[in-house]
Amino acid sequence: MRLPTGLRARLVITFTLVAAAASVMVATIGYELAKAALVDRAEDSAIDLVTRELRQVTFPVGTLRQGEAPPETRDLQALAAALNGPGRSVVLEYGHLSYSDGPLTLDEVPSELHGRARGGVVKQRRVIRDQLYLIVGSEVYRKDGPIPEASGLRAFVFFPLRAEEKQLTTLKGSLMQGGAVIVLIALGVALVSARSVLLPVRRLSAAAQALGEGRLDTRLPVHGQDELAALTAHFNDAAAALELSVAELRALEAMSRRFVADVSHELRTPLTAMTAVADMLMEEAERLPDAPAEAVRLVLSEIDRLRHLVEHLIEVSRFDAGTATLNVESVNVYDAVQDSLETRGWTDTVEVNVVKGLAATVDPRRFDVIVANLVGNALKHGGLPVQVSVRGTENGLEVKVRDHGPGIPEEAVPYVFDRFFKVGAGRSRSHGSGLGLAITRANVHLHGGTISVRRQRPGTLFTVWLPGR
Repeated sequence: MRLPTGLRARLVITFTLVAAAASVMVATIGYELAKAALVDRAEDSAIDLVTRELRQVTFPVGTLRQGEAPPETRDLQALAAALNGPGRSVVLEYGHLSYSDGPLTLDEVPSELHGRARGGVVKQRRVIRDQLYLIVGSEVYRKDGPIPEASGLRAFVFFPLRAEEKQLTTLKGSLMQGGAVIVLIALGVALVSARSVLLPVRRLSAAAQALGEGRLDTRLPVHGQDELAALTAHFNDAAAALELSVAELRALEAMSRRFVADVSHELRTPLTAMTAVADMLMEEAERLPDAPAEAVRLVLSEIDRLRHLVEHLIEVSRFDAGTATLNVESVNVYDAVQDSLETRGWTDTVEVNVVKGLAATVDPRRFDVIVANLVGNALKHGGLPVQVSVRGTENGLEVKVRDHGPGIPEEAVPYVFDRFFKVGAGRSRSHGSGLGLAITRANVHLHGGTISVRRQRPGTLFTVWLPGR
């Protein structure tokens, strides 16, 4: 059976168990003390009765001298009648002669009590015939001389303890009922106490959840001066500090995004002029000597790289600013893939597996970016053959792009979609900007889809899923 793990349940169970243990301990101690007092009172009363009756005996045992005749039956009857009472049994013994007045006989007298009865008044409790008795034994002394002498006559009186047992049973029942009431009261107190203790904890939990959901202005009222009040005050302080830090970070992030957007747009104008000049230089490069021609080609390559970087930065700034929009329409997927490859001159190097009649509702421009970035990444950093396969599923469109190159290292797989991430230190001057896969993921998410990467043997497999519309 699974034990409850909640703090409320544990508090209630612990409180109730402590109360139950305390009730059991107090009831046990009280019962034992009452039992000892009741039994002691019964024993003292019985001994006092036997002693008093034996002092008042007028039975002529004083005439019993050495060698004289034993007492007669009527003498024993008279002594037994003096000692007897309601529910009692009296057993008298003189030598080999015994007399019983009641249902019990000398056989029920314990041997150890029988032997000790010669020295004075003795007692012993014993269960006889499923009933508890107090047995009091004493020797009857002669009283005709100046000093009492032992007469050889012994008396054993069986006192039933039924009344005491009944009182103890009643007391036990009362103690059990009282203990049950105490446990119920403790359970109620535990529930109330747990609620009062856990209510601030629940409020703190709800407030912490609100903070986790972005409601940084969440605060709690502080009541009292106990530990929970101090905890609430510390929570409010931490929430205020967190709100201030997040506000500062958001302000810095907004400034950074604005800076990137402004710089990207400002670079567009001179980059357009540089591109125009580069086109003119390209026409003259063939007529230049080898060294100047190589320098011109390097400048043109860097201008092209800078142009792609600026375009990517502008696209990223749109996503960061939340201004990127989705303009969907029904497109022929085969034609869209072929157009994307043909525009970039990749038709002869990429294997395409797309059903010609397949149609999907997507943003054509962003779908082109998704396909182009994945295929371009495979061609630049993977290995031939590069394969593109597209198929329709029950709830969307699945696009797979696979290369057969060395593959992405295992430790780099979680970071391939991060901005400016490049695998390996040797790729710091590669033609890529480190933003292509990040932009691809942003476009996929804008469609409401998913993108994943998985290592193959050989190569790498990118899988895109776009929901059906």
